[in-house]
Amino acid sequence: MPAEDLSSALLAEPPRAPLAAVTAAGLTALGASLAHRTWADGLHRWFWGEGVALAGLAAFGLAAGSGDDKLVHAWIGEHLTPEPEIAHVNDVAPAAAAVAVGFGPQLRPYADWVARARRSPSGALEHWPGGLWADTTFMAGAFLARLGRATGDAGFIEEAGRQFIMHARVLQDDRNGLFAHGSHHGETIWCFWGRANAWAALAAVEFLQASAGLAVTGAEEVSQRLERQLTALTAYQPDHGVWDVLVDGQPETAGLAETSAAAGLAAAMLRAAALDPGRFDRVREAGWLALRGALGYVDERGYLTRVSAGTILQLIPFGYSVIRSDRPQPWGQGLALLAIAAAVDALTGAHR
Repeated sequence: MPAEDLSSALLAEPPRAPLAAVTAAGLTALGASLAHRTWADGLHRWFWGEGVALAGLAAFGLAAGSGDDKLVHAWIGEHLTPEPEIAHVNDVAPAAAAVAVGFGPQLRPYADWVARARRSPSGALEHWPGGLWADTTFMAGAFLARLGRATGDAGFIEEAGRQFIMHARVLQDDRNGLFAHGSHHGETIWCFWGRANAWAALAAVEFLQASAGLAVTGAEEVSQRLERQLTALTAYQPDHGVWDVLVDGQPETAGLAETSAAAGLAAAMLRAAALDPGRFDRVREAGWLALRGALGYVDERGYLTRVSAGTILQLIPFGYSVIRSDRPQPWGQGLALLAIAAAVDALTGAHR
């Protein structure tokens, strides 16, 4: 199409080779480097990027016994306030990490905020007025699923599942199974951004893990949608493991490898395969390849490089071309740690 801007695609760096092999010990050492760098740079506010970093740090601490989960507990204790200022669904994200390290009743204001937050006519939480984003399924859904499991209140778990399903009915493409990033005033923008797919897949896994063993409405539809998505992603995955920033090979972003999505999808694939081998075993190898591919981009300082910047919904594919290696991205650090935690659990036979 004449309007395509191929300038970024034509200048794309060659992909790096994935790590040759991984062991629990090697992953723990690499995770320690990522965790050290994340803490050293500092987590300065209660927001979504910090929330993803904290989720990764907590998961890594619990999987590897590194003690980072205890540091997360201390950070949450210092920053959690009785009457939090919640202006957006992104402000809910750190609460998922708080549940993981043992906080419970103190988080009720976040659940109350979600219950009264602005919704679409279908009941889906809006990320901004008139728009649904895949990001929301994770930023709110992971918290609700974990809180429900921790408190024994299945209503929270069911709401996490409902949110995933309502978003998927708008954002998941019936033809290819992939998730678009979002919709704008009722129109879905069919850009299949990798990190949006990671948010959705991780949200689905969080719900399925929280609902395991419970008679929760929606579990089968979530499982089917996740299976379709992850299976589709295996068909688009390159040999080096790291998908383009738009995972379907869109010409404007072709060859622009983006690591945070690969890390998040690795975590989702490995966790799904452990949770339901009969349904998800076929994506296990893709998860390992995504893990090895993404971790090949961790530099000597402990940073995951080639991470998409904080990205709002873009109306054209070229808008997703902004990838940063010049400064740390806390969401990239967190997603890499979530992937490492899932891999360590898989290698050691742990089930969380």
